[in-house]
Amino acid sequence: MTGTDQPSVLFVCVHNAGRSQMAAAWLRHLSGGRIEVRSAGSAPADTLNPAVVEAMAEVGIDITDQSPKVLTTDAVEASDVCVTMGCGDTCPFFPGKRYLDWELPDPAGQGVAAVRPIRDDIRKRVEELIGELLPA
Repeated sequence: MTGTDQPSVLFVCVHNAGRSQMAAAWLRHLSGGRIEVRSAGSAPADTLNPAVVEAMAEVGIDITDQSPKVLTTDAVEASDVCVTMGCGDTCPFFPGKRYLDWELPDPAGQGVAAVRPIRDDIRKRVEELIGELLPA
């Protein structure tokens, strides 16, 4: 764990504009602040995917204040769990960290109808992760 007793999770995908942003938003929303959340990408886009923003708004989660961020070694080092989003991203490896790879379709260039099932799949995975990190 990091310096506090609070677990921390980093979500990584190439552009940090879709999948990793949805995962981070779900984790912030569903954990009620009990888990520290980061997201980043190896080649961040300029803006979030508008269909992703719309799909999250449909479930009452506003991510318009988020922006794609570059993946740093410090972000990985400061996180307990690093989740890559099935895009073969290179994530710096640190012993003692937990690494997960979630194979998810890329929402880039897709409309909101194609993003909804990805959003819902990510929610299920985030709920499972919360169950592991925050035992009842």
